[in-house]
Amino acid sequence: MWGFLIAMISGALMAIQGVFNTGVTKATGPWITNSFVQLTAFFVCAAFYLFSEMGKTSVGDLFKIDHKYMLCGGVIGAFITFTVIKSMAAIGPAQATLAIVISQILVGYLIEVFGLFGVEKTDFLWNKLLGIAVALVGLILYSKS
Repeated sequence: MWGFLIAMISGALMAIQGVFNTGVTKATGPWITNSFVQLTAFFVCAAFYLFSEMGKTSVGDLFKIDHKYMLCGGVIGAFITFTVIKSMAAIGPAQATLAIVISQILVGYLIEVFGLFGVEKTDFLWNKLLGIAVALVGLILYSKS
């Protein structure tokens, strides 16, 4: 239950952040906005690290990660911010968020089914694919009205 609540908060924050970033982009540009977002995120994360994790983990632990490609999260984050800004500007916050979530579900499910990136492999289930299809139909219905 706690995991679902955190996920719901995450989704809400993503939608709000997307609207904020799109608004800032109107006065600047997508890459300066993205740079500001990533820089402020860095400072917030550094502060949380200093007050909650310092002494428990070390920045040097990053170099001990077996799969170095896992360190590309920040690079991916920059493109996430850019694509959220562009999609919200093009189709609006609600429709963009719905499309983003459906994409996350589909890609997340493929990662699980194929056991990609060290995730434990799960069996393919038709009802899960049907759930994704229902969400996709919902997006189509939403975009038609």
